[in-house]
Amino acid sequence: MNRFIEQRHPIMRVVDLRAEHVREPLGLGTPRPRLSWRLESDVPGAAQVAYELTAGDWTSGRVESPDQVLVAWPAPPLAAREARAVTVRVWTDARTSAISEPLLVEAGLLDPAADWRAALVEGPAITGEDGPAVLLRTVFDLPAAPARARLYATAQGVYELELNGQRVGDHVLAPGWTSYHHRLRYQAFDVTQALHRGPNAMGGWLAEGWYAGRLGFRGGRRGVYGERTGLAVQLEVDCADGSRHVVTTDGRWRTAPSPITATGLYDGERYDARRELDGWSSPGFDDRDWAPATTRALDPSILVAAEGPPVRRTGIVRPVAVTRDRDGRTIADFGQNLTGRLRVTTTGERGTTVTLRHAEVLQDGELYTRPLREARATDEYTVKGQGTEVWEPRFTVHGFRYAEVTGGGPGTTVEAVVCHTDMVRTGWFDSSDPLLNRLHDNVVWSMRGNFLDVPTDCPQRDERLGWTGDLAVFAPTAAFLYDCAGLLTSWLADLAAEQAELGTVPFYVPWVELLGPPRPAAVWGDAAVDTPWTLFERFADTGVLRTQYPSMRAWVDQVAALAGEHRRWDTGFQFGDWLDPAAPPERPAAARTDAGLVATAAHARSARRRPAVADELGEADDQARYAAHAAAVAEAFNDEYVTPSGRLASDAQTAYALALTGGLLAQQEQRQRAGRRLTELVAAEGYRIGTGFAGTPLICDALTTAGAEQDAYHLLLQRECPSWLYPVTMGATTIWERWDSLLPDGTVNPGEMTSFNHYALGAVADWLHRTVAGLAPAAPGYRRVLVRPRPGGGLEHAEAVHDSPYGRIRVAWRRSHNRLHVQVTLPPGVTARVELPGTAETFEAGSGLSEYTCELRNPADDPRPSEPVHPFDTPEE
Repeated sequence: MNRFIEQRHPIMRVVDLRAEHVREPLGLGTPRPRLSWRLESDVPGAAQVAYELTAGDWTSGRVESPDQVLVAWPAPPLAAREARAVTVRVWTDARTSAISEPLLVEAGLLDPAADWRAALVEGPAITGEDGPAVLLRTVFDLPAAPARARLYATAQGVYELELNGQRVGDHVLAPGWTSYHHRLRYQAFDVTQALHRGPNAMGGWLAEGWYAGRLGFRGGRRGVYGERTGLAVQLEVDCADGSRHVVTTDGRWRTAPSPITATGLYDGERYDARRELDGWSSPGFDDRDWAPATTRALDPSILVAAEGPPVRRTGIVRPVAVTRDRDGRTIADFGQNLTGRLRVTTTGERGTTVTLRHAEVLQDGELYTRPLREARATDEYTVKGQGTEVWEPRFTVHGFRYAEVTGGGPGTTVEAVVCHTDMVRTGWFDSSDPLLNRLHDNVVWSMRGNFLDVPTDCPQRDERLGWTGDLAVFAPTAAFLYDCAGLLTSWLADLAAEQAELGTVPFYVPWVELLGPPRPAAVWGDAAVDTPWTLFERFADTGVLRTQYPSMRAWVDQVAALAGEHRRWDTGFQFGDWLDPAAPPERPAAARTDAGLVATAAHARSARRRPAVADELGEADDQARYAAHAAAVAEAFNDEYVTPSGRLASDAQTAYALALTGGLLAQQEQRQRAGRRLTELVAAEGYRIGTGFAGTPLICDALTTAGAEQDAYHLLLQRECPSWLYPVTMGATTIWERWDSLLPDGTVNPGEMTSFNHYALGAVADWLHRTVAGLAPAAPGYRRVLVRPRPGGGLEHAEAVHDSPYGRIRVAWRRSHNRLHVQVTLPPGVTARVELPGTAETFEAGSGLSEYTCELRNPADDPRPSEPVHPFDTPEE
């Protein structure tokens, strides 16, 4: 049964008008920013049929089109620094919306070679230790009050700025981490209100950060991008009297040591409050003792505007428990493993030092720091002795749940400041199982902790690198939970730049040479294809396909050459099914599934996506060529690794998962036998995990494909190690790197790689959204949705909510005895195909609320074979 629930007072309005993938379109890097908006209406079935855009004095007139996501800029292009107020109104078949609230869209410095005049003012040369932060300042006069002021800033290093004693912006670790020798981001700020007529002062903090600080494991490397840091600032002021003034970093700037005596991303920050200089960034400060700053030229060709949001402070977490020992040490438990730093409030005699140590776990009641490897993760604050003092580090972050505080005066307290890229949350999941809900929460927290400007592997130890394999498997989950399109678009630009220089997709991006020259590796390198496709699938971004097209093509062509005429990639280095739970701790690549099988299957998947991308972009020749190549790779896989009856050469869960979800089994009999064998293997393992990085994201989809949905639920809800819920039963609040990062006796896994915050194995959340709750994209940007809930595992209810580019989508179901009640809520412009369990009948749903009820049958009686939409499917056109 299907019925619509209508409201008495119909409304229709345009909301959430935005440009590109940024919510604050100031300093955009394109003269033609794409525009998106959402339509709100409580009229069932409402959908846009036309729109009208205005940009300043320009108007499009009525445009007959349903498009409302990343619509091409229709107006004359923006000039550098130009701002226009954009509005939109839309028509449906029956109504016209009001004109939207205006969005001020402003271009940045579009031609850096012509527009950028600032030099770099330098910090000190790096040494063998974490270096100090320096202070930089200048003064200038304005003849009249400012009418408009924009500040453009970047650094080779990390920076914070102040104008007339006030902080500029709220970014953390700006300008972030890019492949600095290829791309250096700049930020734009509206500072009109921070300036005044007469004398003004501008100051900056500058530290090593990713540019010159220590990066990587096994001691890491310093000065990867350069031996000296540098700050570049360009302030452009239009005054009320019509005059224009430009203040840049140049030889007139002066420099002095800061209170930050050492700072590193891994080791932490030391701050001596006795060295504070009151008023140093205000006019009138006496800087005669400061030294002239040295300058060097900045190559403007590498400057790019930000494509996504910056890192910010996104929350405060207070301790849930505080204990003190006889030695005066305080251990605070924040109840949540997170990424950020501590804010300490303390008193004490001048010169007293408060030491803050961080760790993810306790063992024997103390911080257990071995998993940090060579990351010291310690901050120190020396008190100036002037009453209550509050301090938070500027240029470091840590991954931690616990903190040890020593040396503070009476009443010293701490709170955790959560830091990550300030993405908008877009996805939620809930069910009747509290452990499953906690697992999903853990996935969210791991994403928050590791999406810190680049998608890192872990936030705590001496690594924190943008491993491509982790992101390749997790991208669909990430794109559901958060609007991460801007962050990943930027990261992909770095991937393409590194790939072009290095000749292959490196293991992590940005690349730091720690393991010798980069080598092609399956799954990891396939991020070059998987990630742009996910952004297209989930955000309807054809532009990222076009931009990354050369990178995608180069990767598939490179692997095709390595595979040779026999089409099998079975030579060279591979990570394989990394961290198969059967692998010895010291040999994480020693998986049960043959590495060549994994690599060939991964190549087949990327090759199969290439013709879909070519077709989307109108590349007809490529479409035909890559379609033929994809078919040949699939045939080669079948010939080498699959018996005529459907057994795999590697009789392991990952092998069958790859084959079943990758379309690599040519005959129906093979698919059926492979599905039965996978189910047998999973049952033989006692429904414990038997897959690593390559197989874990696919195993539940493979079982669903095989018609073994209830076996997938048994696997999902298993509590014994290795399983997804075992860490939850052990108190995990994030996803672990290993299934047994914490052993059943409460001790930490002795392996070298033991992180308690790694998101990759949390990729199962995408299956929770698509199959457990039943909300899957069926066309780019969720313009069409497949609603196919598959209850099981004893769950009484489940729901998924996603704020898609078109608006909020909700799918919820509950069981009542032998009946299933399903609710589907769609925004205007979105339609759904609804498939209920136990029936071959399908339904079509439009915007508004639809409800369905069906009888629940034994899954084995379902007449329709299960064909779930999984992360490697091509969306329905």
